[in-house]
Amino acid sequence: MSSASGFAGKIAIVTGAAQGIGEHVSRHLCALGATVVVTDMQEHAGKDVVADLQANGHHALFVSHDVTSEDSWVTLLGSCVEHYGKVDILVNNAGLIDFVPLEQMPIELFDRIMQVNVRGTFLGCKLVLPAMRAAGGGSIVNISSIAGVIACNVGAVAYSTSKGAVRLLTKAVALDYIQHGIRVNAVLPGSTDTPATHSFLEDPALRHLALGRTPMGRPAQPIEIARAVAFLASGDASFVTGSELIVDGGWTAC
Repeated sequence: MSSASGFAGKIAIVTGAAQGIGEHVSRHLCALGATVVVTDMQEHAGKDVVADLQANGHHALFVSHDVTSEDSWVTLLGSCVEHYGKVDILVNNAGLIDFVPLEQMPIELFDRIMQVNVRGTFLGCKLVLPAMRAAGGGSIVNISSIAGVIACNVGAVAYSTSKGAVRLLTKAVALDYIQHGIRVNAVLPGSTDTPATHSFLEDPALRHLALGRTPMGRPAQPIEIARAVAFLASGDASFVTGSELIVDGGWTAC
């Protein structure tokens, strides 16, 4: 894993970073020396994360951001370039999950999950490219899920569909932009202890559903996902693009 010096001078954007995996990715990249632009629609929580990072001597900025809006992306990237002059790293982390049986799923909910998880990732990749080309290259890390590889949760049709799309979007963009020095990879977490899953993991009646077939018998901690993201974003992964790094405690090995 890269030392802090490997990220010194690097400018990173992390979406959905007010809590959970995104927050830990932001904190870890800051600890490694990067300047991090924290984005989220949860302004109060996002500003608290940035205030804490700044209080600990790190360089961070909060931008309120809707990943489904092209205008919001344009504003975010304009703000980032205005403040820092470039973008080196983008982590498309913002995501939405809901468990609803297919026959009971409103089309509006299906569309919303696809908008956040797929459209948001698509827009992030598309709109960051000019800034990365101007910087001479960059690294995009998309957060998919093992649910995009296997149908691992009952009632997660929309979520699995969206995360499968993120996997293939990652590979397609990677091939299209190799010649520009832009690497594009995905991290596929398994069960992870975040605010979105904590209530399931703490309920004895539901914990087995949240853990699924994880041989390690525990969920990942968000920092374990953040370390995988940092590897793919770092120079240590200089020959890695179009790849997916599964971080699932062995679930998909079963």
